[in-house]
Amino acid sequence: MAIILGIESSCDETSASICINGEIRSNVIATQAIHAKYGGVVPELASRAHQQNIIPTVHEAIRQAKVSKNQIDAVSFTRGPGLLGALLVGTSFAKSFALAQNIPLIDINHMQAHILAHFIEDPKPNFPFLCLTVSGGHTQIVLVKDYFEMELLGETLDDAAGEAFDKTAKILNLPYPGGPLIDKYAKDGNPNAYRLPEPQIPGLNFSFSGLKTAILYLVQDQLKLNPDFLTDNMADLCASVQSRIVSILLNKLKKAAKETGVKDIAIAGGVSANSGLRQSLIEMGEKYNWRVFIPKFDYCTDNAAMIAIAGYHKFLKKDFVGQDVAPMARMHL
Repeated sequence: MAIILGIESSCDETSASICINGEIRSNVIATQAIHAKYGGVVPELASRAHQQNIIPTVHEAIRQAKVSKNQIDAVSFTRGPGLLGALLVGTSFAKSFALAQNIPLIDINHMQAHILAHFIEDPKPNFPFLCLTVSGGHTQIVLVKDYFEMELLGETLDDAAGEAFDKTAKILNLPYPGGPLIDKYAKDGNPNAYRLPEPQIPGLNFSFSGLKTAILYLVQDQLKLNPDFLTDNMADLCASVQSRIVSILLNKLKKAAKETGVKDIAIAGGVSANSGLRQSLIEMGEKYNWRVFIPKFDYCTDNAAMIAIAGYHKFLKKDFVGQDVAPMARMHL
């Protein structure tokens, strides 16, 4: 029996999870509400909140899994990428726990973990599969050949999709976090109400900065004509913005599928919780005869279950690190 404790602290969620023989038994997440008043994540405040939350979060994860700390066989933790101060809290705790319990330490790449969240529950994709990974600061198309053999086919050249949602929300005067609110308003709007540009970026790379600028100019011009433009047209604006971001993502994913011939297609990361993206991917999968894999909402945003399942597969390979390991704000796939 292999019991893995997973710890996630890359941004503004403190999370702990217990994985027993590849089965997630607990996944506890402490969300930091303090950042809402500042309109975005404040790194120093995130680090302090992680320090306050990490011990009770780990304790609760162990309690819910009905195991004791002495039964844990290894600790897996997010090494990067992420906010360095936040990562330092999780890394330091993991190192201390592993040292105190005399058990192995397993470092996890946060972006790989988002992809491996697909192995938490059935159905699971077959290797090789394509994964569109869309989290707050990353937008990537990855060819997944094995659990830890991944090839980056394309990525964003500027803003990520999550940043495009959040920056657009600021333009529309929506509170942080804006992505879920755009999704909410979009359900009642017309996605064709406003024509927004689709950047023509070669290959499989992405760009969202031009779209953000086009939205800003649209809003500024319309507000000159009608001061109540945002209030009167919020649903249509959100639907149009969401539709364009989703089309940018899925058109590149379709191109990647055509170039590679891969039929197992997955999405991962926080933006994969967006209802428009999920529904559009399902429809595209039916059109092109893909096997589509979409994670549960619990495993889309930052969570320790994905760190624990990644740690479990590294544990089977005996892929451990020493006490000299340090967090990395930037970490390649």
